Amino acid sequence: MNPRTRGALEMTAAMTISGTVGWLVIETGQTAPTVVFWRCVFGAVAMLVACALRGQLRPGMLSARQLGIVLLGGVALVLNWTLLFAAYPLASISVATVTYHTQPFMLTALGVLLFGERLTGDKAGWLLIAFAGMVLIVTGGQTAGGTGSNYLAGIGMALGAAFFYAIAAAIAKQLKTVSPYLIVLVQMLVGSVLLAPFAGLATLPADSGAWALLVTIGVVHTGLMSTLLYAAIQKIPTSLVGALSFIYPVVAILVDRAVFGHRLDLIQWLGTAAILAAAAGMNFGWKLLPGRRFPRDRHRSPPA
Repeated sequence: MNPRTRGALEMTAAMTISGTVGWLVIETGQTAPTVVFWRCVFGAVAMLVACALRGQLRPGMLSARQLGIVLLGGVALVLNWTLLFAAYPLASISVATVTYHTQPFMLTALGVLLFGERLTGDKAGWLLIAFAGMVLIVTGGQTAGGTGSNYLAGIGMALGAAFFYAIAAAIAKQLKTVSPYLIVLVQMLVGSVLLAPFAGLATLPADSGAWALLVTIGVVHTGLMSTLLYAAIQKIPTSLVGALSFIYPVVAILVDRAVFGHRLDLIQWLGTAAILAAAAGMNFGWKLLPGRRFPRDRHRSPPA
């Protein structure tokens, strides 16, 4: 098997795994901080093994400055996961995942504000299309009868998760020379420490099934998924990484429909199409206006 094909299969597997995380989170029956805490604990164990096998636990692998940046990114990543997991039962896995995919626009805004990047007409156009998609999703949920204030709270949490993901991604851009496996390991340790007071450790889950799900989320959806993703990124071009990333929301929508019976109404489908099309336009540099294509970002961070 040639490296490109192997990389494409690894990326497909990573995105398929990512698309099922919402299902497991809800099935645990635990609060979002509790799930994220155990994800970090079991994920740290998995990444510790990965780093040891790669010889990345030697002293001096991180400078003091790099460690500080990684710790800050870990805080953003933990907030990202906590808000996203809290959004699932409120807005549904489908809506929360699609809303979460406004990340590229959050990252674009941070690039303009913090790094002096230029906002082109095309980027602004895709941003407006994504915003229109968000309006349709909110309107569709209210028309469908929803879930009222809980639905809106879920969308707000998913948007907050996207914002903190964008912060984590912007921080990760400052760590191009650091092993991504080591970054994830340190961030898992940060999450374990930060969320320990909120993880309900005084009343641990009594159900063995819940423990099995928590271990799976930590080992498979964090350790294995990250390993597959980083391995794929090393083998396939950025354009293919971007294209295969859309497997994640598609799988999430299918799982939500199959397991929980949640169906998007027509207006929500239109909003979903608008957001995903806009995200694709940002990823691939599609033109909305005459002129030059804007460059794609070649330094991606992994999805949740």
